[in-house]
Amino acid sequence: MVHQSLYLVTWNLQLIHFLLFHVTPSFTFEPMYNLPYFKEADKETVIKFMREHPFAFLIGCNEENKPVATQVPVFIDEKEEGLFLTGHFMRNTDHHKAFSHNPNVLTVFSGPHTYVSASWYQNQQSASTWNYMSVHARGMLRFLDETALLEVLKRTTSHFENDPDSPSLVEKMPADYVNKMIKSIIAFEVEVTSMDNVFKLSQNRDKESYHNIIQKLEDQGGDAKFIASEMNKRKSQLFNDRP
Repeated sequence: MVHQSLYLVTWNLQLIHFLLFHVTPSFTFEPMYNLPYFKEADKETVIKFMREHPFAFLIGCNEENKPVATQVPVFIDEKEEGLFLTGHFMRNTDHHKAFSHNPNVLTVFSGPHTYVSASWYQNQQSASTWNYMSVHARGMLRFLDETALLEVLKRTTSHFENDPDSPSLVEKMPADYVNKMIKSIIAFEVEVTSMDNVFKLSQNRDKESYHNIIQKLEDQGGDAKFIASEMNKRKSQLFNDRP
């Protein structure tokens, strides 16, 4: 019960921090959970994570300064001018109207996550926690024309179908169906102006606790096993272990 209570206190404090510093109508942002040992310094590792988890939340504010959000697949492109996200969503939705009014956007990429029990630590008299990986990309959203929309749709079906013979590729759909469909959706591009991340993977734990957490998570399978694999990748860097 003590561990559960401490865990709930920790969770509630993190939730309060998020509500205070991230869900603000003025889009004045503070850093994410800002502990240096939970930050991934390698930009390519961060972008790789984003590409592997492209179903992202787009978060904005409407004319009444109320938050709006939608979740859509996006592509991440590195260009000479910077980092860009592209995707599409339905027209005349709350988020379409909000971004027409205010182009500021927070895009959140997240992946598997898992509970970590303090009973797995060497020092068990501490709070349990949650391990996860998340990237926040802030930027300005602009809407694209119909020609660009068609290219986004072709790219989307080509990428996710991953089959050049699939009948569900946009270019293989009846033209009248495509022409009707594109009237109800709109493409967008986000120019990323800043990024932050939290790769919270027990980096603050001692070596024995770290290894024990990995073992416990591997035994669970699923999301927990994924987090264990990410922790395994970082063992040598944290503790000078051999791979």
